[in-house]
Amino acid sequence: GHFELNEPAAQIAWFGTPLSLTRYEFLLLKTLLLSPERVYSRQQLMDIVWSDAQETYDRTVDTHIKTLRAKLRAINPDLSPINTHRGMGYSLRSV
Repeated sequence: GHFELNEPAAQIAWFGTPLSLTRYEFLLLKTLLLSPERVYSRQQLMDIVWSDAQETYDRTVDTHIKTLRAKLRAINPDLSPINTHRGMGYSLRSV
């Protein structure tokens, strides 16, 4: 809901507004988008999104989630589509 994924262009729009995303932000949001409501652990997200990275740190996922949330909030401050599941990981609401 409200997201549009244009995979060939590596572009995701929210409420019709294209998001200006880094490579990893795009891959992270795309992963969550493809399985709404599924809870991904940090480790799963690291394995999927940062599969080619030499070194990544535990907080890498958190940092990217934070910047993604800020970009989404800039478009619609009333909605927060990314859920945090304490001690488990993150999911995307399927609204």
